[in-house]
Amino acid sequence: MAGARSAATRLTHSSLFLLSRAAAAAATRRTNLPSSPRDYSKMASSVGGNGYSDVTRVLFCGHYWPASTIYTKEYLQNYPFIQVDEVGLEHVPDVIQNYHICVVKNKCIDSDIIAKATKMKIIMQYGVGLEGVDINAATEQKIKVARIPGSTTGNAIACAEMAIYLTLGVLRKQKEMDTAVIQKDLGLPVGETIFGKTILILGFGAIGMEIAKRLRPFGVKILATKRNWSSNTVSCDLDGLVDKKSGPEDMYELAREADIVITCMTLNNESVNSSLCSFI
Repeated sequence: MAGARSAATRLTHSSLFLLSRAAAAAATRRTNLPSSPRDYSKMASSVGGNGYSDVTRVLFCGHYWPASTIYTKEYLQNYPFIQVDEVGLEHVPDVIQNYHICVVKNKCIDSDIIAKATKMKIIMQYGVGLEGVDINAATEQKIKVARIPGSTTGNAIACAEMAIYLTLGVLRKQKEMDTAVIQKDLGLPVGETIFGKTILILGFGAIGMEIAKRLRPFGVKILATKRNWSSNTVSCDLDGLVDKKSGPEDMYELAREADIVITCMTLNNESVNSSLCSFI
């Protein structure tokens, strides 16, 4: 969930699509949902008079990444039948039974919490990562689980830029440089260039591809792993983009060649046990 507003705004548009679909499922007494904010406003003025008092309630978990809640509220301000609330992480289990949609952010939604979500229709992420959601438990409760693909929203690009920024910061010894500037020590520290380095990208999905595109002009050698390299799983031309590609089973061999390793894999038990802990 990168902090660029352009990416977050596009995420909000995608979120609205899911919220609107959930509203249709949650408000069973509304046979014809309005198609525009103006129509929603007309319905709002008639609440009580015709007995339509259903509101689709959306829960944002936690106060971290506040832009996600702010942008969603801004976009939905003319939709009175969708109410957006944000509560602290510790209070989610106490209130989740009152909501139809849950935006998890960095909250772990386990089977115990899901069991309390008696009105829930959708558990979704304001971005990509769903590793904190017990998807099997949600499925058993007939709750849909959704995410917003990073390849279509700008999120993958924002993450790729951040990964390159952090890589350059490490090579240039940014923290030491901050101290040197304060102490007026010119010429210190002596950093390294990224030019000529060999970089291994573990997980060549949407983020990995965007990283490779942006690394190529730096004059680096790019190695990458991916479970399936078939053409229908890669949305770009790999010629000239990746110097050596392989599967996860060869990542240790590739890591021996690499100066820098960038991990872009989904965080789950398999990826943690097979790779992440080995590189830490």
